[in-house]
Amino acid sequence: MSEKIYTKNAPDAIGPYSQAVKVNGMVYTSGQIAINPATGNVEETTIEGQTEQVMKNLRAVLEAAGSSLEKAVKTVCFLADMDDFAKFNEIYGNYFTGKPARSCVAVKTLPKNVLCEVEVIAEC
Repeated sequence: MSEKIYTKNAPDAIGPYSQAVKVNGMVYTSGQIAINPATGNVEETTIEGQTEQVMKNLRAVLEAAGSSLEKAVKTVCFLADMDDFAKFNEIYGNYFTGKPARSCVAVKTLPKNVLCEVEVIAEC
């Protein structure tokens, strides 16, 4: 049986999906983008600022599920521009110190024209 996860400390879903789903001791987050949950807007314009906001959003969702960034086993990262890879990695590495498995791909466009999106699979 699965449990839908919701926290006001991360942005509301912008479509018909949950912030995360918890099942069998694992939590699967939806992709988080750089929306500030307090305002509902994308406020950061740099890859560094947007990556920081994404990490804060992911941390909030994982904590609401009884997990943490340290319990991540897999991430999937989407970048609007692969030229941002090094800057993204620098911030990402500060948060995912346990070095989970990861995929990182460039995509044509992301929701709200953000620069990055990250989803996580973590143990609870």
